[in-house]
Amino acid sequence: MTETETRLLPQLNRIRASGPILILAALFLIATFLAWYFTWFGRGLSDADVSKYLNDTRNPRHVQHALLQIQQRIDRGDPSAKNWYPQILTLSSSPETEYRLTVAWLMGFDNRSTEFHNSLLTLVNDNEPIVRRNAALALVRFNDDRGHDELVAILKPFAVKSNATGVVSSTLRAGSDVSRGTLLGRVEQTDGKVIEIRSPLPGKIEQIFKANGVQVNAGEEILTLNSDEASVWEGLRGLSFIGKPADLPLVQSYADASAVTQRVKEQAKLTANAIQAKK
Repeated sequence: MTETETRLLPQLNRIRASGPILILAALFLIATFLAWYFTWFGRGLSDADVSKYLNDTRNPRHVQHALLQIQQRIDRGDPSAKNWYPQILTLSSSPETEYRLTVAWLMGFDNRSTEFHNSLLTLVNDNEPIVRRNAALALVRFNDDRGHDELVAILKPFAVKSNATGVVSSTLRAGSDVSRGTLLGRVEQTDGKVIEIRSPLPGKIEQIFKANGVQVNAGEEILTLNSDEASVWEGLRGLSFIGKPADLPLVQSYADASAVTQRVKEQAKLTANAIQAKK
């Protein structure tokens, strides 16, 4: 063995030893990229893929991806979007909340569809408040004010009620920010069964009525939630079109509030002006 080969041998051994690690690292990067690529909603779908994804109800992200693609086609005035309207209408009665809230939002993009309009009038009375809110906002695009009360409700505290009788267990405090689905607390029943209470909406806890360790009955309020900024802004924007004079004090309270963002204040002022102009 030459002197040069002797000197290079340790380096070659290190390269051989690190080979499997480099391969694993490369495979990890490829897997991460593919996972991102196949879940990224911005990725375009063919007609066949849209149909396939809409039928893949075991994978909510696939359904939502397809619905987003259809929404973009509606925005572009692409008539092919109508090919999937029957499937969209079927999803509007799905037991899965994610599908109903997404199609309620989507239907507002075609305010000439009678089928969508009729479906929204059902969804605005949905059991889930997030679905009702999306349906109410979509109805505004149809120049239909039958979602008015739901838009007003966005601007008021939302009462979260217990779905069981027992003792409350919760560590959340007033002022805590929560997302939809956040665990608000648990109710331990006399038989030892524990029932979870999760937030039906995004927002901030305004007031807690049943603190940790307190007995609660099914149907009793445990706390109230204030809507998140995005929901308040959308609610105010919707009321600028279908608001009534009786809404003015509530709308004005947001224009005058010190604890809201400038964006919300400005929209509240615009909404108040729009309602007053209709008197």
